[in-house]
Amino acid sequence: MELAELTKRLCGLSGPSGFEEPVRAWIAEYLAPVADEVRTDPMGNMIALKRCGKPGAKLALLDAHMDEIGFIVTGAEKGYLSFGMLGGVDQRMLPAREVRVLTEPPLYGVIATMPPHVLTEEEKGRSIEPDKLFIDVGLSQEEAVRTVPPGTPVVYAGSCEMLGEGMLCGKALDDRACAAVIIKAFEKLSQEELDVDICCLVSTQEEVGHRGAKTAAWGLRPDVALVVDVTHGKTPDAPNVPCSCGKGPAICMGPNINSALSKELFALARDGKIPHQPKAEPGGNSGTNAEAIQISREGVVTGLIGLPLKYMHSPVEMVSLADMEAIVELLTAYVEGLEV
Repeated sequence: MELAELTKRLCGLSGPSGFEEPVRAWIAEYLAPVADEVRTDPMGNMIALKRCGKPGAKLALLDAHMDEIGFIVTGAEKGYLSFGMLGGVDQRMLPAREVRVLTEPPLYGVIATMPPHVLTEEEKGRSIEPDKLFIDVGLSQEEAVRTVPPGTPVVYAGSCEMLGEGMLCGKALDDRACAAVIIKAFEKLSQEELDVDICCLVSTQEEVGHRGAKTAAWGLRPDVALVVDVTHGKTPDAPNVPCSCGKGPAICMGPNINSALSKELFALARDGKIPHQPKAEPGGNSGTNAEAIQISREGVVTGLIGLPLKYMHSPVEMVSLADMEAIVELLTAYVEGLEV
């Protein structure tokens, strides 16, 4: 499957933090033909392994998370569903937003909103607190209570489409686009004779604390890890963001990242004429799974590659397909160069 189609398929699945099963099941089935082992751990991580068969081989880990931001139903009032957040939802975007309530079968819903005609000037100028918002699924109170119990997850409606010149736009590109990237890299590497074992880790619950990557890294004990996650892409209203969509992946540097590995990625990108951008990650944390993997057990040599993305944590995220393809190329070049 081509990278764009793979990304669309992944974004079309529903899997907010803690409820990733449909995404995990689809990826596991997709990778089974090219992996030596595909399994799920207690945290719900999807782990695919390809062994090189050489004694003493190191393990190279490729990580991206599968969960998307979303919501969870907390109750019903007069047929309208109250809800809480799963991950860093931007509350400015909630009124009148279309959502998918993940019952069986799923229900279409909209987040109720007040028309501008009845708002005061003060109300027009501020966002509405989430605890004052409700999801309208067109049901009576009795039917809502019966059909949508508390604990039901909810995601933004929509999927992912091509836009303009080589751009992908839609929900859950954070981090399904990066999941698609490491899946394609794993597919390519599985056809080659390598000196290392490789693991494709599509991890859970990143949006609520890097939990899946934390436990998976502990169990897998990788020798080296490359984390792929989105990073902010420049837009007209954010001109000071350092990275732009369409100019290649961001090779990250900072305390959360092994400096020697970053230098090697820069050299590979230059030698291979792979477009790339430098990205500083000041402070101790990058806000990605690299935080958890780097300090697992006695420590892991960890690199971080960022996919520039516009409009993060919104229903209309946007990435460049060319940037994604460049990351696949960079990942495969790095793993191919690893030795026992």
